[in-house]
Amino acid sequence: MENLRDKYEVVVGLEIHAQMLTKSKAYSSDVNEFGSHPNSNISVITLGHPGTLPVMNKKTIENAIRLGIACNSTISDAQYFARKNYFYPDLPKGYQITQDKTPICTGGHLIIKDDQGNDKSIGITRIHMEEDAGKSIHDVDVYDTLVDLNRAGVPLLEIVSEPDIRSSQEAYNYVSEVRKIVRYLDICDGNMEEGSLRCDANISVRIKGQETFGTKVEVKNMNSIRNVQRAIEFEIDRQIEAIEKGEVIVQETRSFDALKGITISMRSKEAANDYRYFPEPDLQPIFVSQNQIDQVKAEMPALPRELFLKYTTEFGLSEYDASILVDSKHIALYFEQILQNTKNAKGAANFLIGEIKGYLNQRALEITEFEITPIRIADLVNLIDSGKVSYSIASSKIFPEMFDNPTLSALELATKLNVIQDSDEGKLKEYIAQVIQSNPKEVERYVSGEKQLVGFFMGQLMKVSQGKADPKQSNALMRKMLDELN
Repeated sequence: MENLRDKYEVVVGLEIHAQMLTKSKAYSSDVNEFGSHPNSNISVITLGHPGTLPVMNKKTIENAIRLGIACNSTISDAQYFARKNYFYPDLPKGYQITQDKTPICTGGHLIIKDDQGNDKSIGITRIHMEEDAGKSIHDVDVYDTLVDLNRAGVPLLEIVSEPDIRSSQEAYNYVSEVRKIVRYLDICDGNMEEGSLRCDANISVRIKGQETFGTKVEVKNMNSIRNVQRAIEFEIDRQIEAIEKGEVIVQETRSFDALKGITISMRSKEAANDYRYFPEPDLQPIFVSQNQIDQVKAEMPALPRELFLKYTTEFGLSEYDASILVDSKHIALYFEQILQNTKNAKGAANFLIGEIKGYLNQRALEITEFEITPIRIADLVNLIDSGKVSYSIASSKIFPEMFDNPTLSALELATKLNVIQDSDEGKLKEYIAQVIQSNPKEVERYVSGEKQLVGFFMGQLMKVSQGKADPKQSNALMRKMLDELN
């Protein structure tokens, strides 16, 4: 199959649905809350009773503008709404209010990494607002499907990409980038396991060099970014194998079975559009002014790519370090707060990525639950920079003590623990002389040309000085005293 893959090119477009973090639903005052008792967050408006009218949630407009700005899209000034009609047991009104021909955002792009780690632009076709359907539950009752309508009417933003994605890894990177952005903007919590971020993939293959697209298949029911990648991998192999056998790929909708790692046919799709749309008669058009867009733009937070470029160019961090720091909004915010109190970005990054993330991972905690404030970490980084303690001492001895001594500064803790580095040249010479005297064989080897043994001597020096010898000053003095033995 690997050889056959070289013959074909995969073409993928993704549709991502992001549930918005609003207090109420899209067109009613019903509570928008995950995990409530089934069918408790509903009203006559959600259920579409005769005589009820929808009312627009202003927050959904603001969220759409924020996302459009983040995706470099054009914001439409006039918002018209439509009814998307289809029958399903969990759709109480028999239609969803959405945007058909007039999405609030058009065009734009996001930058992701391709398979080789290079920047690649993925085009955005449109971003539009709509409401969610309810949820059908098939695994609680043996004989019946249960319906929970709490989700019906929850506001969604649908982000539709251009068919620019050429591998399952690019798809993984794209969904990850969208999730980061909606989290940074506080639009959506991005929890795919809870269904608040959902992804449908349109997948086709074609002979390399062919300009026309192959017949696409839409895959639904993917509850993790990894499963999006797995479903695309399976479809690539399935479609190539079918074409090689002379079979015709049928345009259809398939679901992904995560346990078996396969896609399963749900229904054929004879036309590109299964739905009947007509204008929503109960919602007047909504107009967005340039002043409103400018105001939203002025209140936008720094986004992941912006911070990534800042950390790698302005602060000189590695791409690896920068990517870890921007992966989580709250980690990035914590790092930014450290930087307000220290000029050593690299030192701050090392401590956050190493000691702090290690501490959090061991205890399954989030950075928002971390007890030590950013200003105290900056204080510790500054203490290392001053030469009073080494990084090793700071991480192994002072850092653990900070949890039990919240009122003490890093310097006060270092003094209390008696770990402040000794930079007195006379004292350092005494330590070095002791090391030389205790290791005559290694000294002889060093004198004979094994200069790499200086690392061994430095280790012995740290033992003798109980870790308090200034490493930089000691290293230079150690080499000088050893070289004088020739």
